[in-house]
Amino acid sequence: MGKKLLKNIEWGILACSLILLCIGFIALFSSTKDAGYDEFRKQAIWTAISIPIMIIVILVDYNTITKISPVLYGLAIVALIAVLFTEPIHGARSWFKITETNTIQPSEFAKVILIIFLAYIITKLQSGEKTEINKFWKLGIICVSAGVPIVLIALEPDYGTLMAFVVGIAFMLFASGIDKKYVIAVLLIIVIALPLMYHFVLPNHAKQRIDVFMNPELDPRGSGYNLIQSKIAIGSGKMFGMGILMGNQTQLRISLS
Repeated sequence: MGKKLLKNIEWGILACSLILLCIGFIALFSSTKDAGYDEFRKQAIWTAISIPIMIIVILVDYNTITKISPVLYGLAIVALIAVLFTEPIHGARSWFKITETNTIQPSEFAKVILIIFLAYIITKLQSGEKTEINKFWKLGIICVSAGVPIVLIALEPDYGTLMAFVVGIAFMLFASGIDKKYVIAVLLIIVIALPLMYHFVLPNHAKQRIDVFMNPELDPRGSGYNLIQSKIAIGSGKMFGMGILMGNQTQLRISLS
């Protein structure tokens, strides 16, 4: 069991994850010096919580997780409904507050659960034939299963997470062998819907984020401030940065232009 487990671990992915984690800790340590290392401590706490959970998940057979995915999906839907009754943070009801500085976002868990659940459903519906997924009623089951969490996330609203859901689901359907006519139809709907959503659906703050992303100079001291400072930090640090605890943008030596 132990040898089989060690053999099945993707060591390359694990190594890259650990390297990124270390880089993140160093960056947070450097950037939060004048803020009492609050974000650094928060990251350390969640890392300490996450590593045991990761080990537990690795030890559990993925087939077991797949079998209980309908239950996990139901719990995820309940959590996504419950979060809509919380107090809004920055205009969105997306988080359960644990403490004054720590929150949990149920949509992040729902994202993983939905992928596993959809894989389970697609496998069951295909019944050995990949083209089975193109039957209208079977495709309808998949769309409804994916659509419920998507609608709930849109109600929060959290459009960034919503787009991540949509893209993930689209790739799963494409890999499952969905007919090209459906792909073309969806692409046409997206092309038509995007400008309509921008003008008639998105709230003003979401439009502002898009506008400022395209042109940060529209509001350099407001919505575009973080983007401009990020570009200055990258430009001044170049390839290897300015050194630990030496960043212009984090040690109260911030440029406004």
